[in-house]
Amino acid sequence: MDAPTLSIIAAGVLIGGVAGFVMHRADFCVASAFRDLFLFRKGFMLRILLLLVISAMLLFDCARHFGWLAFYPFPLAGAISPANFIGGALFGIGMVLAGGCVFGTLYRSGAGNFPAMLAVVGLVIGSGLYAELHTTWSAFARSFVLYPGKSTLPQILSIDPTWLVGPVAAISGVVLYRWARAGLMVKSTAVEGYIQPWAAGLILALLGVVSWMVSGMPMGITTSYAKGAAMIESSLAPAHYSSLAYFRTTPLDIVLPSGLSLCGGPGATLDGISLVQFPLILGVVAGSFISAVSIREFHFRLRIPPAQLAAALLGGIVMGLASRMAPGCNVWHVMGGLPIFSVPGILFTAGLIPGAWIGGRVMTRII
Repeated sequence: MDAPTLSIIAAGVLIGGVAGFVMHRADFCVASAFRDLFLFRKGFMLRILLLLVISAMLLFDCARHFGWLAFYPFPLAGAISPANFIGGALFGIGMVLAGGCVFGTLYRSGAGNFPAMLAVVGLVIGSGLYAELHTTWSAFARSFVLYPGKSTLPQILSIDPTWLVGPVAAISGVVLYRWARAGLMVKSTAVEGYIQPWAAGLILALLGVVSWMVSGMPMGITTSYAKGAAMIESSLAPAHYSSLAYFRTTPLDIVLPSGLSLCGGPGATLDGISLVQFPLILGVVAGSFISAVSIREFHFRLRIPPAQLAAALLGGIVMGLASRMAPGCNVWHVMGGLPIFSVPGILFTAGLIPGAWIGGRVMTRII
C-alpha cells in the first residue's frame, strides 16, 4: 500500500475519531437542532449549527485563497434540482424518527445505543431500496435540473465566493456575538468530561476543511451505506444485484495532488469511495466508544420500548432512501454545502425544516 493511500486512511480514521469523541462529549447532533425547535421550542442547537456553518465558511474560503483545496466546489457537489429539497424533507422526517442524523446514529452506536444501531441498519436497508428506484428517480431529477454545470450561488452569479462570504459572515458574526453576550451559546451542566457544543461546532468546522484538503472533499459517509447494501445483495441475490443500474454508477472520478486516483461509486467494490468513507466511519465509532468508556458512559441495553425501536429502524430506512434521492446527507449538505453557498445544500436544508416538523408530529404519536 503506497504512502498516499495510507495517508488517506490514517486521516479518515483520525478525523472520524476526533469527530466521534467530540460529538459524544458534546451530545452534538444536527437532528437535535431541528427536532428541539419543533418539539421543545428550543433554538440552542440551531445557534450552534449556525456557528459551525459560518466557521466552516470562513475556513473553506481561506483555504481556497491559499490554494490548499484541489477542487472548488468539491466533487459530487451535485446538480440543482427539486430532488435536493424532496430528499431533504424525507431526510428530516427520518432523522427525527431515528433519534439522530447519520453522524449522530454512528457516534451513539459507538457508545452502545441499541436504537442508534438499528438506525444504522435502516440506513443500509434504505440505501438498498433506493437502488430499485434509481432509474425512475434519476430521470425525474435530471428533467428538472437548473443551471447545468453549476452548483453554487457564486457560480450562478459569476462572482468570487468571498463577495458572499464577507457580508454573510459579518452579519452572522454580529448575531452570534450578541447571543454569546446574552449567554445563549453555553449550556450549563456538571456532566463529567462535557464539551460545550460551541466548541464542538468549531472543531467540526476545522475537521471539515482538513477532510477537504486531504481527500478533496468535506466529510460525507452515506454512499458507504449503499455499498453495504450492495455487498449484501451481491452475495444473496447476485443476478438481481447485477440488474440494478445504480450499483454500476461511478460518480467519483478525481486525481488528488498526491497523484492518487479516487474513482468509485455505490457498487460492491473496494474503491475510492471506500478509501475515503470507511475509515471515517470506523473513526467516528471508535472515537465515541473511547469517549463513552473513559467516562463510564458506555451502556448497551435491550430493554427498550418496541415503539422506539421501530421508530429508529424506520427512521434509518427513510434517511438511507432520502440520502440517495437528494443525493447526500445532512453532514454533506449542511456542514459541507452551505458554507460554499451550494444551491443543492440550501435546498436540502430548506427541506429539512418541514421534514423535521412532520417527523416531530409523527414521533409524538409513536412515543
